[in-house]
Amino acid sequence: MMPPAINLARSPTSSASASPLYPVRRSAAVAVRHHRCPSFAAKPAAGVCCASPAVELLPSLSPDILVRDARLEDCWEVADTHCSSFFPDYTFPLDLVLRIDRYIALLSGFSVPPGCMRTCLVAVNSNSLSRSISIECGDLRDADFQEKHSLSKASIAGILTVDTVADYLPRRGPLKQRRTGIAYIANVAVRKEERRKGIAKMLVAEAEERAKSWGCRSMALHCDVNNIAALRLYKNLGYKCIRVPEDAKWPEPKIAKGVRYNFMMKLVPKM
Repeated sequence: MMPPAINLARSPTSSASASPLYPVRRSAAVAVRHHRCPSFAAKPAAGVCCASPAVELLPSLSPDILVRDARLEDCWEVADTHCSSFFPDYTFPLDLVLRIDRYIALLSGFSVPPGCMRTCLVAVNSNSLSRSISIECGDLRDADFQEKHSLSKASIAGILTVDTVADYLPRRGPLKQRRTGIAYIANVAVRKEERRKGIAKMLVAEAEERAKSWGCRSMALHCDVNNIAALRLYKNLGYKCIRVPEDAKWPEPKIAKGVRYNFMMKLVPKM
């Protein structure tokens, strides 16, 4: 029997806490790098976040990819996909610590405000082989005390989070009220070996469908201003750059120092 999908949303009448996949949401920029990029003469130092994304060029939709909600057994691979995409140059032991931190965050979670929705979507490659990571615990001096824990590492090709919490949207009115009816996309990441298959486009399309089912009127995201490929992808999908007033203090992700973002939005048709 397959484990149930992770419940990451809470309705206005529910008293149960949701279980989001990230304690801090990051920018919606697609964390996919080019295979060849002459502008990068040297790798960044270990521990530097690659917040500037790139996307699949000339992608073609793959019939082997299925987009669905994340499940409990996906937690480790979702965390691994996130870290390898946004922090590819972290080295041991920082890379392991970061993955464990993300994994624990997936399992523990935190609540969302009443009336808000959140979910993590995963793109699953049905042709990939199932793999697992086994961890043995116990006192090596005691041959009778050994325990194994298996972490799923099966077929996740890409991830995306979408919510209506509106943390990165400008507040409304003099009372700084939370905006409603807008779904925010973040943490878009595609594994290196799964790129150029249109996976990012499929994830965004499913996020838009999910937002419509929540009653949202529009979508929003932040994209690195230096990432021409990502900007082209979002513009092709109907997203437009919104001019932010110079003196306005609109919230935006803070992934790496000096990174600037375009704030982009798109209207979604009613269901």
